[in-house]
Amino acid sequence: MNEALDAVRWLGDAVEYIDQRRLPHEDLIRRAATVDEIETAIKTLAVRGAPCIGVFGAYGVALLRSSVTDDDAFRAAALRVRNARPTAVNLMWAVDRVLAAQDMLAEARAIHDEQRSIDDRIAAAGAELISRDARILTHCNTGPIATAGGGTALGCIIAAAKAGKRPHVFVDETRPLLQGARLTYYELERAGVDATLIVDGAAAIVLQRKNVDLVIVGADRIARNGDTANKVGTYGVAIAAAHHGIPFYVAAPRSTFDFSIQSGAEIPIEERPADEVTSCGGTRVAQEGARAYNPAFDVTPGRLVTAFITEYGVVRPPYQESVPDLAYRPNLAAMAR
Repeated sequence: MNEALDAVRWLGDAVEYIDQRRLPHEDLIRRAATVDEIETAIKTLAVRGAPCIGVFGAYGVALLRSSVTDDDAFRAAALRVRNARPTAVNLMWAVDRVLAAQDMLAEARAIHDEQRSIDDRIAAAGAELISRDARILTHCNTGPIATAGGGTALGCIIAAAKAGKRPHVFVDETRPLLQGARLTYYELERAGVDATLIVDGAAAIVLQRKNVDLVIVGADRIARNGDTANKVGTYGVAIAAAHHGIPFYVAAPRSTFDFSIQSGAEIPIEERPADEVTSCGGTRVAQEGARAYNPAFDVTPGRLVTAFITEYGVVRPPYQESVPDLAYRPNLAAMAR
């Protein structure tokens, strides 16, 4: 990503961000300076990707502390930011960390710096799992604009490409908002990685007939037993991968692991407006009054996950032992600063 496409940037009097809803057709940079603007940017998916909204929320709370002088009003505003999206744990983790700090801006900057370092470590660990000429399937978007760093699952793929491994990526379109078609394909093209776009419904036949070597996705929240919430459609891909004996990897930083919950049954699933399903690109495709169920995420059972790719390396089963152990690891990114 060149500098003009940094996902999030601190300006002093506002938090600048690229409006992901307008990509790939327009590189539109916006500013958020109030709690309404910060909350709306997250809720409308102008800023999205679990690590990215964590960074954005951290800067947002630091900005609000400097502009909202009343303590009660500030706490209420910070809570609005924290709760803007209920499934992605990175946002809550980052806001809580900033609120607990003496210097909130310094803490927000540290979170952003650490995310860049963490992404580099994840990419290096993941690239080791990718063989030369590997054929990979991915779902949703996990690149630099989703993390405000170098990317998680997509970061692994890009690192493998930079190492000369020449991966080919099958990109799920990711209905209903097409993050794969709009963002992942765009980022892979910019990185010079060979890619093929597919509709979500074609994932199973691609795994069956296109000699796919592995699946790599990201995550929004991971329970202690390895159950993983990610963009809706991930669970189906995991089932198809297991059926065909294809490794299914999840790339995510430690901040995405929620050590307070035992299983995916405890993960709240955000439901979004029906018009995201009944329309496509602003054009209605279903009849007026059509009802729709629109969960933003689904939960993949840990038993379907081959391994997690983290800044601490590859974490393998049994997850009831290996995942909780991550909670006690030192903060490698902070130590490197």
